[in-house]
Amino acid sequence: MSEELILYFRDGCGYCVRVQDVISKLGVDVEQRNIWENEEWNDDLVSGQGRSTVPVLCRITTGGETHWIPESGAIIRYLIQNHN
Repeated sequence: MSEELILYFRDGCGYCVRVQDVISKLGVDVEQRNIWENEEWNDDLVSGQGRSTVPVLCRITTGGETHWIPESGAIIRYLIQNHN
C-alpha cells in the first residue's frame, strides 16, 4: 500500500504526542504539520475536516483520494493495522 500520510497536530496536545510516539516506534513515514506554526496547514485541516481539532491523520492514496482519520485512538489503530 503506497500512500502519503500527513499528521496534523499542535504543541501541548497529549493525544498528539501519543500518536507521534506510535509513528516513531513503527517507523512510519509521516509528514507532521504543526497547525500553530503554519496558518495554511490549519486552513487545510479546517477545509478538509471542518474543524481544527487535532490530532488528525490525512491519508492521500496513490489514486489521489483523501481520507481523514480524526481522534488519536482511531489513528493509532489504523497505523498498527496497516503499517506494522
